[in-house]
Amino acid sequence: MAGELETVGAEAFDGERLRRPGAVAVAFLAEWCPFCRTFAPEFAWLQRQPGLHLLVADVTPDDSPLWDRFGIDVVPTVIVFHEGKAVFRADGVPGRGLSAADLEAIGRAARPATGDRAPKRTAGSDGRG
Repeated sequence: MAGELETVGAEAFDGERLRRPGAVAVAFLAEWCPFCRTFAPEFAWLQRQPGLHLLVADVTPDDSPLWDRFGIDVVPTVIVFHEGKAVFRADGVPGRGLSAADLEAIGRAARPATGDRAPKRTAGSDGRG
């Protein structure tokens, strides 16, 4: 679903993976969600931002403990962590998912940890016009 992005399960949230220096943005995606399939390549675009590590948490099984642990009500949802603490959250909108503006906000939320500017998108660069 997310191509070259690292996909993690619930165990990833108990270790050091989220406590690494810089920012970690985790996209909570489900295979059955058409908005997740559309959003995954857009999310991968954030890899251009130095110091930002991206992870995909697969919440395809309805009994995934991540639904309750992070209060996921709709997918896609993205949470940005700095040194293990959640500092930003973008929840998808039912029937629409996440927008290009949400993607920009995710990049801005990661910026304090990276010290760099988020890559700038131009009209049409995300395929939405």
